Amino acid sequence: NDGQHHFSIKEIKPESQMPSLFDKEVIISLSDPDHDVTQIQNSFITLEFSMNLLFDNKFDQFSDAYKEGTYIFVGLKNSAELIREYVLYHRGKTIDGCLQNDATTESFIYNTIKPKSEKNNNKFVHSLYENIRGDDISCCGRYLSMKAISEALAPQQAVPYVMPVNFTVSIPLDDLLIFSALSEYPNSIFGDLKIKFKINPNAFLNY
Repeated sequence: NDGQHHFSIKEIKPESQMPSLFDKEVIISLSDPDHDVTQIQNSFITLEFSMNLLFDNKFDQFSDAYKEGTYIFVGLKNSAELIREYVLYHRGKTIDGCLQNDATTESFIYNTIKPKSEKNNNKFVHSLYENIRGDDISCCGRYLSMKAISEALAPQQAVPYVMPVNFTVSIPLDDLLIFSALSEYPNSIFGDLKIKFKINPNAFLNY
C-alpha cells in the first residue's frame, strides 16, 4: 500500500431497450466484472428525459417584457423520487425483501431527514426551494422562460398546447434507502448486482 488512491470510471449501458417510455421497466447492472470493487456511494444512474409539457393558454395576456423576465421551473425536488418501484437481483436471482412498490414515498422521507448541506449545490440531483427562488443552476430540472414557452405555443391551434423539453437527472445510488449504508461492493466476491425499476411521471413539479 503506497498510500495512493487509484480508481477507474466505467459507464454501464442499460440492458433494457432505450429510449424507454415512462411505464416500461428499466434494467441496469450496478456492478461490472472488469472492476474488483464498485463504490456504491460514488455511483449513480443518469437519465436523459424527453417529455411534453401541456398548457391551456399561450400567455398572450402578458407583455413581452414580463415574459422575458419570468421563468417556470420544471423538475424534481429530489432525483431519487423519480423511481416509483424497484427490485434488486443478485446473480440473476431476486434478493429477498428488496421489492419496493412505493419508492417515491420512501425516497421523499429519506431525503427529508437528510442534512441540507448534503443536498446543496448538487446539480441534476436535488432542488432546494431557496436555490430555485434564486435561479440557481444547482438543481434537478430546467428553467423555461415564459417568452420561450409562448413562442413555442404560438403556432398551435388545439388545446392542450404542447412544448417538448429535455433535461438530465442524476440519481446517486446511496440516495435510495436500500443502498444508504452500503459503500463498497466487492464484485469478484459477491457477483453480479442488477436493479430493475420503473419511473414515476407524477414525481415532477413546477414553480
